[in-house]
Amino acid sequence: MDKTAKLSYNGKEYELPLIVGTENEVGIDVRDLRAKTGAITYDEGYANTGSCQSSITYIDGEKGILRHRGYAIEELADKCSFLAVAHLIVHGKLPTQQELDAFRFDVHKNCTLHTGMHRHYEVFPADAHPMAILSSLLNALGCYYPQMTSNNHKRDLEHYEEAATLLISKVRLLAAMTYRAKMGMPFAYPKRSLPYTANFLHMMFTEHYEDYLPTPEVAHALDLFFLLHADHEQNCSTSTVRMVASGGANLFASISAGVSALWGPSHGGANMAVIEMLESIEKDGDDGTRFIEAAKSGTARLMGFGHRVYKNYDPRAKILGLAAENVLSQMGKRDKKLDIARKLEELALTDPYFIERKLYPNVDFYSGIILSAIGIPTNMFTVMFAIGRMPGWIAHWKEVASNPKTKIYRPRQVYNGEVLRKYACDYTSSLLRVNR
Repeated sequence: MDKTAKLSYNGKEYELPLIVGTENEVGIDVRDLRAKTGAITYDEGYANTGSCQSSITYIDGEKGILRHRGYAIEELADKCSFLAVAHLIVHGKLPTQQELDAFRFDVHKNCTLHTGMHRHYEVFPADAHPMAILSSLLNALGCYYPQMTSNNHKRDLEHYEEAATLLISKVRLLAAMTYRAKMGMPFAYPKRSLPYTANFLHMMFTEHYEDYLPTPEVAHALDLFFLLHADHEQNCSTSTVRMVASGGANLFASISAGVSALWGPSHGGANMAVIEMLESIEKDGDDGTRFIEAAKSGTARLMGFGHRVYKNYDPRAKILGLAAENVLSQMGKRDKKLDIARKLEELALTDPYFIERKLYPNVDFYSGIILSAIGIPTNMFTVMFAIGRMPGWIAHWKEVASNPKTKIYRPRQVYNGEVLRKYACDYTSSLLRVNR
């Protein structure tokens, strides 16, 4: 392979160096392009732009491959818990049993909240969205840990492991407390005997008269959901975390910004749209057949299909599809929405219209069915996503903060507004004269 790419511009030829990743991904290095040519690249949405080099996650969208630190997502989902994968992403290696036990212990001991934080819940309006609350409280949480939020990367990195464990632990507590505050229920704290995800469900659904203890199957399904969302390369929210971090911001502030980015319906809210679609199809008495035809004609939109990166079957969707079947079977439920989803998948995967457009189910297609079956309200779906994505955000912040060559992210633009105009506004001029 050549070591450079050639660009011919304005009568001159320029050589641009190539960057080759460990999976033979090729990037054309344009960092000096403007200095050499006076021109910039234009790539709306950054679909063809590499903003960084990262060792956390590898995706091959054409082949449907997803790996964390070199491990295939299928193997991790089959053999690991969410906390084991969180350790892998945050610390760069799969833990030994002893390391995992220590990590679990540290996560558990951090699952308390300063009582000063409780008062925050009292000031939000009753109809405040849980994501607005979560983003606000994660930023406020940093105020109680000034040693971790100096906005000096060198100092903040000295507390990285402690901060990472704290955030992975407390994000589920903040989420559970948000749900309970909106439901008018007293806060419930964790049990030492319960693992990470089962403890979260206990904190969500425990009643004053009876502890909620999820079945192993229900806890495993949600743990799998968290695991499959732990990181996904340079998506909207992760890129936001990295951009905020590039300005020198601390981990808590950067992650709070990531939560706000995730809130958008085109990002974290997609599985809510899937549930709404399935409920609408069910209400119409359709098994999905009529809806598929409507989607092909452009009169309906098939949610949960297609992905910005994947041009093949999202590997996470296959895993969650089976998990949805298993958890509903264990709970003794037969959810009509799952039947409709399976029918839509069957029809779309054999229809030339969808095959030619490379529209395959993505992770959102089945995740909402699992959350709904467990009892998670739809306005909390994106909060569940944020809990799962926490390890990835943390690890990406570290990559930015620990890189001495990090520059503040500052994209260029192509200006298409008015050219230089002569100022002529008598009213403003006279107003200025009066004020003088």
